Amino acid sequence: MQDALRQFKADIFQALANPTRVAIVELLRDRGETPVTHIQDALRIEQANVSQHLSVLRSKNIVLARKEGNQVFYHLRDPILGKVLDILKQYFHQHVKEAMATLRQMSPPKEVIRK
Repeated sequence: MQDALRQFKADIFQALANPTRVAIVELLRDRGETPVTHIQDALRIEQANVSQHLSVLRSKNIVLARKEGNQVFYHLRDPILGKVLDILKQYFHQHVKEAMATLRQMSPPKEVIRK
């Protein structure tokens, strides 16, 4: 059971291992159900590119699609994934904060003497 859970987690992170897919998930988290054309416009990427990324997210059950007429609307399968991204943002900020503190503790480099 632990192996299956670890594989599930790895699959989710693998699907999110692309900045554009993360941007799509963040967009859907913030806007809720959104037509694919709005995703394309908001992220300024080609329709074919959006479709490829949405296909990956659909294959991992991260997003769900609903067709209405000739438009396809996408939404997050579970809003908790948006919270996971928020936690990762906090983790990032903490990492940067620690790196900045380390840099402040370091002495400035000595001037290079030019002749």
